[in-house]
Amino acid sequence: MAKLAKRFTKKEWSWIMYDWANSIYATNIMAAIYPTIFASQVPNGDIRWGYATSAATLIVALLAPILGSIADYKGMKKKLFTLFMLLGVIFTPLMVFTGHWKLALMGYVISRIGFSGSCLFYDSFLTDVTTNERMDDVSSWGYAMGYIGGSTIPFVISIAVLLVLDYSPAAMAFSVLIVSAWWLVFSIPMLKNVTHEHYVERPDKISVSLIFKRVLATLKRICSSKGLLLFILAYFFYIDGVDTIISISTAYGTILGLGATGMILALLVTQLVAMPCSIFFAKIADRFSARKALIGAVAIYFLVTMLGFYMGHSMEPSQDAYEGIFDNVVETVEIPENYKDDAADFIAQWKTEYKSDEPDMEKLAALTIVPLEGDEQRAALLKDELNAALSAEMSLQTDKIEAFRSAIGFSTVLFWIMAIMVGTVQGGIQAVSRSYYGKLIPKERSNEYYGFFDIFGKFASFLGPVIYSVMAQITGRSSVGVLGLAILFIAGLVLLVVSKKHLEALEKQASAN
Repeated sequence: MAKLAKRFTKKEWSWIMYDWANSIYATNIMAAIYPTIFASQVPNGDIRWGYATSAATLIVALLAPILGSIADYKGMKKKLFTLFMLLGVIFTPLMVFTGHWKLALMGYVISRIGFSGSCLFYDSFLTDVTTNERMDDVSSWGYAMGYIGGSTIPFVISIAVLLVLDYSPAAMAFSVLIVSAWWLVFSIPMLKNVTHEHYVERPDKISVSLIFKRVLATLKRICSSKGLLLFILAYFFYIDGVDTIISISTAYGTILGLGATGMILALLVTQLVAMPCSIFFAKIADRFSARKALIGAVAIYFLVTMLGFYMGHSMEPSQDAYEGIFDNVVETVEIPENYKDDAADFIAQWKTEYKSDEPDMEKLAALTIVPLEGDEQRAALLKDELNAALSAEMSLQTDKIEAFRSAIGFSTVLFWIMAIMVGTVQGGIQAVSRSYYGKLIPKERSNEYYGFFDIFGKFASFLGPVIYSVMAQITGRSSVGVLGLAILFIAGLVLLVVSKKHLEALEKQASAN
């Protein structure tokens, strides 16, 4: 680590450390832990989560160019960065202290706006802390440190607490609270040492009309540069797929019935693989060009979506058959209206336990139906009726149960394979996209240009979860929602291929300047 400290300047290291600081939000809140908990506790949780993610990213996308234009003025970038960072840190805890899933989603939307907004200004600081020649390395090390630090150390701690406390409310609260604490503490180097070096002089009066004129002028400059426009369009499509996979992967697996612990551990492996691969990806970009490196990464993501579709498509028939077993019990046992919720919880316990090859029969025998006042006999009778009906149904449907268990095992293996595949390119595709764009734009207007870079990325992030949620809702098959994401990667690949001549010309022009 001493050699690396000499290699990077204090500003570069401080900038890199913000990836270490905020990556825990991406892991615990956006990708692995909280979506799994939410999807398992809320009806249609994966679909609701997709819509909430789309709402947050849409808001940031609409604000990005305007905020970027303001941030390019001297002294503004750091203030806006700090504001959005604190917004994320403060609103994250509300996700576990509101007591209602709608309010929890609201806390998620606001905190994600803070997270995404701070990342917009953080990305644009890349042009302030380093040079074009060092940009790929600095950007890639940012993602690498994010994976090994923010995405691994507190992630492992969170998993350990969840397992030790058996996913209790206190454990879930801890996995969210550690996000804010880690994020705030490790943002200090960025706040202290990184300064706004390339800026536009601030006018005496910043008016709304002036801001919109600057935004429009930047948009015209982007559209007049064919290479820059084609790259941003390609980025729009492929980063859409990348962000959507990050956001819905565990929710998708939960809906298919995969175990939460197994999925979270698989995503931990993703973080561990991503750390060295992010650094290696920068070397590939230097050796073969950033465009070719990005084409390879997008192709791998396309294969991931195909595997994800196949995983769901092959498992859903067995899952439907398994769910049908318990539907039969509901139809055969007369359940009073005032006991329906308790009976549903009772049956859900059986459903969860029988996914295992060795269900805990003592745990099932200890289940009770909570009686209403003066109704102990009816509650005990209902418990006995449900136990008898469920036991009989389990003995009659052994083939369906075994088929579902086998499908879970096969799908879990596929999930691990996809987690490793994603780890090889997840950090690299984001890091090289960020640094490649930074090399092509005017440094003094980096925030304006990154504002449009962000708006394309955020509109993409809005579109992807909507595609997944709508297609899953219409067809009743979450696997079809994953299949829709493949279109985004195909579009990104085509645009990266056809933009070769224009991007090479733009690279030469940037090098000359």
